[in-house]
Amino acid sequence: MILENQVAVVTGAGRGIGRAIALKFASAGADVVCLSRTAENSEKVAQEVRGLGRKAWSFGVDVADSNAVTEAAEKIMADCGKVDILVNNAGVTRDGLLMRMSDADWDAVLDTNLKGAFLLTKAFFRQFARQRAGRIINISSVIGLIGNPGQANYAASKAGLIGFTQSVARELASRSVTVNAIAPGFIETDMTAGLSDEFKANVLKQIPMGKFGAAEDIAEAALFLASPQARYITGQVLTIDGGMVM
Repeated sequence: MILENQVAVVTGAGRGIGRAIALKFASAGADVVCLSRTAENSEKVAQEVRGLGRKAWSFGVDVADSNAVTEAAEKIMADCGKVDILVNNAGVTRDGLLMRMSDADWDAVLDTNLKGAFLLTKAFFRQFARQRAGRIINISSVIGLIGNPGQANYAASKAGLIGFTQSVARELASRSVTVNAIAPGFIETDMTAGLSDEFKANVLKQIPMGKFGAAEDIAEAALFLASPQARYITGQVLTIDGGMVM
């Protein structure tokens, strides 16, 4: 129970990697605040957390909406009294070649994937600094490291998240708050389930281990970065991709 008596906030907790992280943290003793775009999805995972014997709160929040994030953060602090761990995981894709990409598709991805992390981190920044302890974990992507045709918006958001991670890590280091990023490769989630068999076959050829990862793989890494064992690790990017970008 290495996270006992800690409160973790996880965005994009309604499914996939976010859900896996929320449940992993709960199994390690943390109480969990589940944020998702829909209140229904958040509450489903919150119920699973409670089934593990931990406290849970659920919020339906668009992380790109500054007012909504501020309101949710105020409620979280009022209900929980503190936040020890923040996982910025919420993310969307709007794929398309750059020459055909609309302003709306660019903005939707950057606002959720990058601005959302900015808004949540800013909302709890003073809290982390005052308590002189805490963990912030941003879920980036290997696409932010190497790019991908048809995903200029997604790659830009995830690369930006790495720079954001390193900058905030420097701002909070003197307060013993660590800020790190995880860059997953191709993970079996709802987001990748819609990919064509041909696309998946081509991707597998690029992965030395010859298989996709599981959400549990990312959750285990997040648990390590949130644990006391990672107290001296900050500003780093942990790539979990089966060797894809080594």
